[in-house]
Amino acid sequence: MTPLEIFAVLMSVIGVALTIQRNILCWGFNIVACTLYAYLFFEFKLYGETLLQGIFIIMNFYGLYHWWTDHQQSHEIKIISIARQLVILQLLLSAVLGLLLGLTLKYWTDAAVPLLDAQLAAFSLLATYWTSRRYIATWMLWVWIDIIYVGMFIYKDLLLTAGLYAGFVGLALFGWWQWKQIEYKQLQAS
Repeated sequence: MTPLEIFAVLMSVIGVALTIQRNILCWGFNIVACTLYAYLFFEFKLYGETLLQGIFIIMNFYGLYHWWTDHQQSHEIKIISIARQLVILQLLLSAVLGLLLGLTLKYWTDAAVPLLDAQLAAFSLLATYWTSRRYIATWMLWVWIDIIYVGMFIYKDLLLTAGLYAGFVGLALFGWWQWKQIEYKQLQAS
């Protein structure tokens, strides 16, 4: 446990808590957290996670833009459902991309857990995209991803980060519940 890991955990928790509240400031905290974790993961030879953090930074700017635009138009960040066919298609695409990245990491780097690292990276990108689009399904996807992350981080002896991701499981469940309440109110209002 290093000061860097502690600060990254703090920024991550604040970012997720603000996301649950649909507070646009979440994107700034998430960008800081991703930057810190990119450096930390590189040091631990989790290259898929390092790459993921770099892409997360870009995705966070996309999310900020998307939420900002929506907020400017309706003065509210609305929750949206996603079609089941689209969920299945995007999950399959993420699995294939994760496999390709995993094989690349396995054969061309000294990555510690290349296939698992890459799959988690691919599905995390999908979950981040879903968050930026305000799809309520993002929270259930995050639950499953975070559960698996806990095991990987324990294996890599990143215990504070494993604890963070265990906390993320609870936060994701709370986020799902919170967004369900908002979705219900939106449906009643329309």
